[in-house]
Amino acid sequence: MNKMLLVLKNEFRTVVFRKSFFLTLFLVPIIATVVFTIFGSIGGDQPTSMIGKLISPPEEVKPEGLVDQSGLIEAIPVEYKDKLLQFKDESAANAALQEGQIGSYYIIPPDFLETGDVTYLRTDFNPFGGMDRSEVIQQVIRSSLLKGEPLLLSRIEQPYNVEVTYISQQPVRDAGNFMNFMVPYVVTMLFYMVILTSSSMMLSSITNEKENRVMEVLMTSITPTQMLSGKIIALGLVGLLQTVVWSGYGYLIAVLSRNGTPELAGFQISPALLIWGMVFFLLGYGIYAALMAGIGALVPNLREASQATTIVILPLIVPLFFLTSMAEKPNGPISLILSLFPLTSPITMMARLSSANVPWWQMAISIFLLLVTVYLLIRAVAGMFRAQRLLSGQAFNLKLFVNALIGKA
Repeated sequence: MNKMLLVLKNEFRTVVFRKSFFLTLFLVPIIATVVFTIFGSIGGDQPTSMIGKLISPPEEVKPEGLVDQSGLIEAIPVEYKDKLLQFKDESAANAALQEGQIGSYYIIPPDFLETGDVTYLRTDFNPFGGMDRSEVIQQVIRSSLLKGEPLLLSRIEQPYNVEVTYISQQPVRDAGNFMNFMVPYVVTMLFYMVILTSSSMMLSSITNEKENRVMEVLMTSITPTQMLSGKIIALGLVGLLQTVVWSGYGYLIAVLSRNGTPELAGFQISPALLIWGMVFFLLGYGIYAALMAGIGALVPNLREASQATTIVILPLIVPLFFLTSMAEKPNGPISLILSLFPLTSPITMMARLSSANVPWWQMAISIFLLLVTVYLLIRAVAGMFRAQRLLSGQAFNLKLFVNALIGKA
């Protein structure tokens, strides 16, 4: 135990007091805030918005014209007269278009009731904003088709008014609050980044010590299990520190932005979510740190570890592909399966916890499977370090990797 604590203290101090760690710890959230602020101003509703200029209509929106050759449109409703001007024939509409009185016009042919065809003419080409006002002509045609039937028209425009009632004691999520909808995405991406970063530090530490022959010296005085346990706990605390700082920074920004952002007014983070977040982070990190340590035992240097690292982190990426599905159906079958499989459960379970109430038995099974997996992986990786030929600078090969995992190395 004392030797493991020595490894823990040394590893923690070595990482935490690096300048690069301090820069990452504090600059990453600041840079993220600056980037989102810039993109928010670019993509805002201001007239000078770059994105707004691409996808929005011009500031001076000209009315559209209508030529009805079918006799269907007797009169344009009052609420649309400033948006849609009716002309007696196509030549009059075209003249108005050339003079700039209208920006475009529609032609309803005589056989419209049989075909439903409408011709739309305009002088410019804008694939993003070209048809964003088509609801006006649609509404006028509906009104003309159902003249004298206001109730029927109302039902066609809005077939039903739905009121959602949750049968559980607590709702899954307040659908009206944008921030509550975004929490699963933010939490999932944060966990993905921190687990991947922390476990990668384990790989870097192991490979560096192997290249410098420090590992061989350590193995003469401590057991592989003591070394791995000390390193995993130390780097886990480092990752937990990152999580606390980044989450605290994000929460502080959310609190300070409440006055200017209505969506943040009722936004709160449950203390239970933070507690479970620490539990699943440490367990998820333990799994991937052990896997990274296993890679470090098999490769002579960090450069050779790239192909094996790609294979290891694939399960960590899988939940990202189902993120939308999990946010919409946090207790669905896909969410359940991914939250019980140890390699995907840390990220998946946090996405579910931030979206809904997860049954206690599912959380208990997930934690149990994670603990068992961490224990087995640490034992397996310790066995790899015991095999002296794995420390002889050999290049990585898959057969050696499999044999070491099953204890035949």
